[in-house]
Amino acid sequence: MGYLALTGGIGGAKLALGLANRLGPDEITFVVNTGDDFEHLGLYICPDVDTLTYTLAKQSNTKTGWGRQNETWQFMAALEDLGGETWFRLGDRDLGLHVTRTQMLNAGSSLTEATAHIAARFGIRHRILPMSDDPVRTIVHTPDGPLPFQHYFVRDRCVPTVTGFEFQGIDDAKPNPDILERLGECDGIIICPSNPFVSIDPILNLPGFRDALKNCQAPVVAISPIVGGRAIKGPTAKMMTELDIASTASQVAEHYGDLLDGFLLDEQDAALDGTLNVATTVAQSVMLTLQDRVDLADATLQFINTL
Repeated sequence: MGYLALTGGIGGAKLALGLANRLGPDEITFVVNTGDDFEHLGLYICPDVDTLTYTLAKQSNTKTGWGRQNETWQFMAALEDLGGETWFRLGDRDLGLHVTRTQMLNAGSSLTEATAHIAARFGIRHRILPMSDDPVRTIVHTPDGPLPFQHYFVRDRCVPTVTGFEFQGIDDAKPNPDILERLGECDGIIICPSNPFVSIDPILNLPGFRDALKNCQAPVVAISPIVGGRAIKGPTAKMMTELDIASTASQVAEHYGDLLDGFLLDEQDAALDGTLNVATTVAQSVMLTLQDRVDLADATLQFINTL
């Protein structure tokens, strides 16, 4: 028995840390978006998986909000001197992780196996599962043409107007079999407060996965990444506005639709409690401290127990 938590990067990783502080390694498994993954400078980069890894290992860089703490940048400086691409910043300590993963994949290991090895080396006991071992690549559509997600998100700083999304390779990708195995015996599924369109949708759009969630007897609960009409982190609200969707918590709940059994609102959106087509509860979901993360984890687990 236990829980599954679906997550993307920074926002979802915050709640994941709170959940990991409340639940043991056998009680929760983290399912991570890999639509953001890409090959760069000859290395296989998994931004969301790495953010969760560093967060659970208490190695995340709180100054930048991404990457590894106590980072240095001599590699990037040398690369810039040689005229190389420097728009995606890879720190000297961070490089060790990417090189290890790339070597393992080139030697025939699966992404799941590489992720487990790296997590173990960081002393992480909780299970981190990439959503699939097959490549899926998120493409952001704009008026000027399609952009690979990292080009949109990092290189272009989310400036281009969004007109839609595409998940290349999704039709041929299989959900991680370990995730499907755990679905049949879990007590609840938690959709972390990550971007619904580019962090959670790639997971949900894996062939058969949404139906597997619907058929699962455990409650599915989502935490809104929109608070008071704003995204706590990232471009979620901007994307919603450009897609002609009101940037409200209620629209996030509507986006997930009948997949949900429960929806957690922030205190700023308490007026919506009881007005949606799904059971709701209210808690502080803006996580500034470790205690905030643990408190939100407690509120989420208590909510699941009532459903």
